[in-house]
Amino acid sequence: MRVLVTGAEGQLGFDVVSALRQRGHDVIGVDYAQMDITDRTAVFSVFSAQRPQAVIHCAAYTCVDRAESEPDVCARVNMDGTQYIAQASESVGAKMIYISTDYVYSGDGCDPFPESAPIAPCNVYGKTKYAGEIAAQACSRLFVVRTSWVFGLHGSNFVRTMLRLSQDRDTLRVVCDQVGSPTFTEDLAELLCAMIETEKYGTYNASNAGFCCWHTFAQQIFTMFGRKVCVIPIPSRDYDSPAVRPKNSRMSKQALIDAGFTPLPDWKDALARYVHRFGEILAQTKQM
Repeated sequence: MRVLVTGAEGQLGFDVVSALRQRGHDVIGVDYAQMDITDRTAVFSVFSAQRPQAVIHCAAYTCVDRAESEPDVCARVNMDGTQYIAQASESVGAKMIYISTDYVYSGDGCDPFPESAPIAPCNVYGKTKYAGEIAAQACSRLFVVRTSWVFGLHGSNFVRTMLRLSQDRDTLRVVCDQVGSPTFTEDLAELLCAMIETEKYGTYNASNAGFCCWHTFAQQIFTMFGRKVCVIPIPSRDYDSPAVRPKNSRMSKQALIDAGFTPLPDWKDALARYVHRFGEILAQTKQM
C-alpha cells in the first residue's frame, strides 16, 4: 500500500515511517520542507503527484504552553492543516488516520475516559486538536486516534527533558497530581500501521497500558537509567505554566479491544525497551 506520512521527521512520524517500511509498504514521508500543511495548494499538489492510498497525519502544533500565546498559529496547523490533508485524502480516495490527544477530554474525575465522553478541553492546544478531529471528517474513511504523554527516541519529550535536567541537578520537582499513560512512539506506530491496513474506521483511545503521575514516571526513568536523582512531588498549582493541564488523562482502551486491535503494552515495559534502544543508539553513535 502507498502510504503518505506527514510530520515524518517528528518523533512519532519517524517511527511510523520505519514501521510501515518494515511491513513492506511504499512510504512517502513528508515534513515541512516537502509540504507545508497550512498551504492548501501545496498539499493538493503533493497528493496529486503522489496519489497515496492511505495517509497517517502525524504533523501537528504540539507546544502546549506556547499555544496559549499563539492560538491562531496553533489553529492554522492543527485545524486548517488537518482540513487540507483530509480534503486532499478524499480527493484521491485515500483512507486517513488523524492523531489526536487526551487533552480533548475535561480532565475531571478519576475514571478512564471512553471515546464517547463529553468533549471539554481546558487549553488552546486541546481545543485546536478537537477542531482538527472535526476538520478531519472531510475524509470519509477516517480513523481518529487519541493518545497521551508521547515519548520517542527521535524528538523532544518528558524522558529526554528529565535526562537533560539530571545532568547537572540531583534534585527535581515534578508534578504529582496529573495522572495518565506514557506512550512509546514505537508501540503506537505499530498500532497505527495495523490500523491503516484495515477498514475499521472510527475514534480510538490509544496509549500504553497502566497509569501513573508525572512524578512516578520521572522516578521510573531515573531508576531505569541508573541515575540518582531526588524527585520531589509537587501539586500542579506550584508548577508555573501558561497552559492549564488536565489532572485526569486516563483513557479507556475498550474500543480498541472491541475492534480486534491489540492494546499497547504496559508503560513500564515500554520504558524498559526505550532505555534498551537508547543504549543501542548511543553505542552506534560512539562507533561512528
